[in-house]
Amino acid sequence: MEKIKAANIGAGGFGAHRRGTMRDSGMYDLLGSYDLNPEAMAAAEREDGAKPCGSYEELLELPGLEAVVVSTGGKFHAEQAVAAMRAGKHVFVEKPLCSTQAEVEELYRVKRDTGLHFGVGHNDHSRDPMCKFIREYLENGKIGKLAAIESNSSHSGGLAGSPDNWRFDPDKNPGGMLFQCGVHALHKMMYLFGPVTEVAAFLSYDVHVTRTADVAQALLRFESGLAGNLNCYHVTAYYHQLRLFGTHGNLYIHTQEGRAWYQERKSGAREIPEEVEVPRGDKEAQKEHRCGNVISFAQALRGEIEEPWPGLDEGARSVTVVFACEQSYKEGRTVKVVLP
Repeated sequence: MEKIKAANIGAGGFGAHRRGTMRDSGMYDLLGSYDLNPEAMAAAEREDGAKPCGSYEELLELPGLEAVVVSTGGKFHAEQAVAAMRAGKHVFVEKPLCSTQAEVEELYRVKRDTGLHFGVGHNDHSRDPMCKFIREYLENGKIGKLAAIESNSSHSGGLAGSPDNWRFDPDKNPGGMLFQCGVHALHKMMYLFGPVTEVAAFLSYDVHVTRTADVAQALLRFESGLAGNLNCYHVTAYYHQLRLFGTHGNLYIHTQEGRAWYQERKSGAREIPEEVEVPRGDKEAQKEHRCGNVISFAQALRGEIEEPWPGLDEGARSVTVVFACEQSYKEGRTVKVVLP
């Protein structure tokens, strides 16, 4: 494959991680980068040969540029993605996709108008050993009939950081941790269990002094009828779990550790969960999982697949559920989830 000629806005922080996955994929030439921090651009030049640009506008005018990778804060994603598409560039945008429903609709409109490819930085769960492991349990009968699912995605970032950070702006971080980390969990849940069609949520703002939600609890109804919940806390120790409850047994996943426990249902006995081995794959499989989203984006640009995955639909599904949760809390009612 001829390498994709790309440029990166947001070269430091998570942008440095994204540059690493692009580098490891072997599918990209990074022509340039732009970041408010000159040291981040210097690192991109040193590590990837990317030319430091004086502005985003200068970056978009780089000769031969095909694609822009947007690795800035969520509040900037829509504006920067639209500018890139209007300049004729394919875009890959980190998650969360964008901050408002109006931005979701604008991204769909501009993508339709331009016909360009749109990738999103959610994990490519089709290459994820943990998701394959979970699906095996769902399909081999060990879970039985799936009754309910529970997910938690939490950390203590809300207790630190400067007030001017976008993560503490309620207009740009709706739902607090639901928006920051919950979108990751939602993407995985919808990959495994299908679209969320209805939500009811409760948010709490009184644990800490930030203006965004400290605690978010969301009840989810999936298209299949399955019921589940997603809890996200911004003021607690790091905690990420997914739990499946079924008529034959339960499966508990510590997602940050890559570990799992199975609890078989036994009539008349107190069942004890037992740890089970999760296959991790060889180094090549691990690399494909880590780099899967940028691999898929490159394959779409070179015509090997029709659309990148995860793409705009996957990014939009996750944030649209979050927007519906915030609406549910504000209006005190259950809200339907509808994509544009």
